[in-house]
Amino acid sequence: MKILIVDDEALARDRLRQLVDEIDGCTVCAEAVNGDDALECVAQYQPDVLLLDIRMPGMDGLEAARHLQALEHPPAIIFTTAYNDYALQAFEAHAVDYLMKPVRSERLAEALQHARRLTRVQAAALQEADVEGAVRERICVNVRGSLQLIPVTEIRYFLADQKYVTVCAADGKLLTEETLKLLEQEFADRFVRIHRNALVARQYITGIDKDEEGHARVVLAGTDDTLEISRRHLADIRKLVRAL
Repeated sequence: MKILIVDDEALARDRLRQLVDEIDGCTVCAEAVNGDDALECVAQYQPDVLLLDIRMPGMDGLEAARHLQALEHPPAIIFTTAYNDYALQAFEAHAVDYLMKPVRSERLAEALQHARRLTRVQAAALQEADVEGAVRERICVNVRGSLQLIPVTEIRYFLADQKYVTVCAADGKLLTEETLKLLEQEFADRFVRIHRNALVARQYITGIDKDEEGHARVVLAGTDDTLEISRRHLADIRKLVRAL
């Protein structure tokens, strides 16, 4: 079983490596110092399990775990932390294992033996469990088996279509399995709902137009696409446009 160790502290990584080396059938394939580094290592080394610190500078463990769910087969996640606080009960309730620092060899062996892949339901639970309200600066999508991070500031809209949500950004359109509901909750200050299936970036709204059938449509900078505005949301969008 290939293990990726993710921790910003060198001493913590060294200790985990020593413990993993003592467990039969397990080997450390790589080490990473933060969430961004971890995503690159996952793509390169294809680990079976991540020993993932929660609190790290830059992209933390919570955000990295959520981004990894864009993969078709995400690795198992075992969180490591020195803080017995807000997230641990949620992780335990949804069968996501965690280890308290300093990690004990017996507990590590047990966690690795029972490691399970993080499910989509568990990934959503992670997002809801992040009670500190950290908002991501990037959205992660799966592009031909590789993870791609899209800055939220470059996204024009999210458009739901059955199982997937289209992410329209500066470089084109990609798909994510994140739900429109959770995206709206997280990015309420940046995106506004214009229809039951669409969120648009406030900063890119330039006006309102009508199609041949007389339906109101929002006009966005940076894309030729216009999206239908439902009657329910039309008054709010008109107020936004008037305030431009």
